[in-house]
Amino acid sequence: MSKNAFVFPGQGSQFVGMGKDLYESNEIAKDMFERANEILGFRITDLMFAGTDEDLRQTNVTQPAIFLHSVIRAKLMGSDFNADMVAGHSLGEFSALVAAGVLDFEDGLKLVYQRAMAMQEACEIESGTMAAVLALADDKVEEICESTPGIVVPANYNCPGQLVISGAYTAVEAACEAMKEAGAKRALILPVGGAFHSPLMEPAREKLATAIENTVFNDPSCPIYQNVTAKAETDKTIIKQNLVSQLTAPVRWTQSVQQMFNDGATQFTEVGPGKVLQGLVKKIAPEALVAGLQ
Repeated sequence: MSKNAFVFPGQGSQFVGMGKDLYESNEIAKDMFERANEILGFRITDLMFAGTDEDLRQTNVTQPAIFLHSVIRAKLMGSDFNADMVAGHSLGEFSALVAAGVLDFEDGLKLVYQRAMAMQEACEIESGTMAAVLALADDKVEEICESTPGIVVPANYNCPGQLVISGAYTAVEAACEAMKEAGAKRALILPVGGAFHSPLMEPAREKLATAIENTVFNDPSCPIYQNVTAKAETDKTIIKQNLVSQLTAPVRWTQSVQQMFNDGATQFTEVGPGKVLQGLVKKIAPEALVAGLQ
């Protein structure tokens, strides 16, 4: 039997004007956006609707903005949100948890904002970077990371032939050179603020762990395929543990989508800004139907 999978994007999918049409055309959306302004203590809607690209690249804005867009869009679907399973890419996992009823809207937003601030602080404690590696086998990327001196690890398994590495700048740079020599089509340093999903995020993981432990989690309305395990999870205690681990562990997106497809997902719908996940799903599971709801 065919199943519906709903997937939620992470950082990089933001754009100026995101969510403005929802705010102006729907009272439920407007109310949720205004509640978010109150919770955050600043008018994030002003930055989302009429800010600059630079405004939206600030971690403390980017993460709650994408979360808001995704969660509100899912809410407006009403009974059409007929998910048999959900997943989210990095930050998107929080959106997926709200959509599946594990977290309520307010708690989800607070956690996302705390996550963003903790990640920003971790970047200031120890700077790092990330790099995209194209057209090199995952096991070869893993092997080079292991043999490179310093901190450098696989961070995002985005799709076959596209893996992002993360760590200390000199180690990432050295690994990139080794990967080019090993046959990578490209190994390119990314314009990001830090080494996300690496051991350098440990200070952020510790802060987020405390916040998550003090937040009420419910059992999900459907299985969530989490970044850390790429497996279907329904136990709220395990979901909590995986969410804490996520900051320093790799995002296993390729494996998550493959598992969802193997478990019967034939329709994948991306809920939120951009089309990044639609493109990745097409490469991971080309037989699946893919759509988007912006």
